[in-house]
Amino acid sequence: MSHYEQFYIDGEWIAPVNTMTMDVVNPATEEPFARIGSGSAADVDNAVAAAKRAFESFSVTTQAERLALLKKILEVYNERFEDIAQAVSAEMGAPIAFARDAQAWSGRGHLQSTIKALEGYEFSEKRGTTMVVKEPIGVCALITPWNWPLNQIVCKVAPAIAAGCTVVLKPSEVAPISGLIFAEVMHAAGVPKGVFNLVNGTGPEVGQIMAGHPDVDMVSFTGSTRAGIIVAKTAADTVKRVAQELGGKSANIILPDADLETAVTKGVDGCFSNTGQSCDAPTRMLVPKARHDEALKIAKTAAEAFRTGDPNAENTKLGPVVSQLQFDKIQRLIETGIKEGATLVTGGPGRPEGLNRGYYIRPTVFGNVTPDMTIAREEIFGPVLSIISYEDEEDAVRIANDTVYGLAAYVQSSSIENARRIASRMRAGSVYINYPAWDTMASFGGYKQSGNGREYADFGIHDFLEVKSIVGYGD
Repeated sequence: MSHYEQFYIDGEWIAPVNTMTMDVVNPATEEPFARIGSGSAADVDNAVAAAKRAFESFSVTTQAERLALLKKILEVYNERFEDIAQAVSAEMGAPIAFARDAQAWSGRGHLQSTIKALEGYEFSEKRGTTMVVKEPIGVCALITPWNWPLNQIVCKVAPAIAAGCTVVLKPSEVAPISGLIFAEVMHAAGVPKGVFNLVNGTGPEVGQIMAGHPDVDMVSFTGSTRAGIIVAKTAADTVKRVAQELGGKSANIILPDADLETAVTKGVDGCFSNTGQSCDAPTRMLVPKARHDEALKIAKTAAEAFRTGDPNAENTKLGPVVSQLQFDKIQRLIETGIKEGATLVTGGPGRPEGLNRGYYIRPTVFGNVTPDMTIAREEIFGPVLSIISYEDEEDAVRIANDTVYGLAAYVQSSSIENARRIASRMRAGSVYINYPAWDTMASFGGYKQSGNGREYADFGIHDFLEVKSIVGYGD
């Protein structure tokens, strides 16, 4: 039986309080392929009440008990791995190979990293005659996006459970099917009633209600900076903790001593990964002024090697973007780049040749981009790269940091010392040197308008804990 039109509350699949539903559109076909229930304040009340009841007992479970539970969740997750990958491919258009190797894999990776972190986590520390203890914060509202559905669900749910919290999850209504499968995983793993709850719906009708709910102790939100501001303002009335992972406009500094061919080619690949729909994508490529034109030629070759098309084809590298809304926004920004005088190196407006259906974007590279241009400042969230030239290292650092965002930065150099020196000056939560492998034990989160709080491994566990000092505890 499909649970698509149901919610998971208090250990059971139940119908929404109202009968409203929403279509889920496959972006490759522009046709609905599923229908989900659309929640309301009453559904949020029911889910929060279940989480609040469950918190009394779950918050006092032992570290060993929570470890065993997470290991069981990982076991069942692996059993449903292909189902999850297929759901992500259908709901957001991810090429099936990428859906398996990155999207579904990320959920597994975060479960493994949280388990590893919990195994060595210290929940108490003696300081003289004071005992400092870390306790679960309470009921947590988790609001996750469509672009990395399993990555963001698991890197919130897993540390919350590790900490002893109970949760209410609202996946994105744009890509909710993988979240429903994850709820089935939690049920099959034997998660106690009320510890994990899921309510589908829109931001205003469910997300904001969760953020303002008086019985919610913490909100963890991933999404746009615009929506994050609304969540924070809504949560402020009840003075609850808010952790946010928001937008980005990450700079990729290619230093003069880098191998330009390798650095530019990998930079294009990094920008276009997930069809450009990653908040930490290296969308601003900074190259030495004297090598700007050479960089454009390399980027053109790299971009035109991407095969855009059917997500079910194993050799597809770029699928569609997720929705008509995103497609229209990206088209507008590409046209703005042209109007503002950037050089269109490859790509441009419209769909790729041979694709007249689906939200497909032409892989696009702009050159001669100046830092004040719209495409250099706004988050595009599509396969669009801006190449900016710099005079010297000081100029590169200035340009890289001249943004309201601060989620990630990238540095390429043949000298690790040079790369580290520049990395230390980046105002960003993560800096990646020479395109390293994904590290789920690293912290993840941003400076400035890219948010606050940190996710992944022990950093994520920490964010779901309160710190209490018991003074006069004794020797």
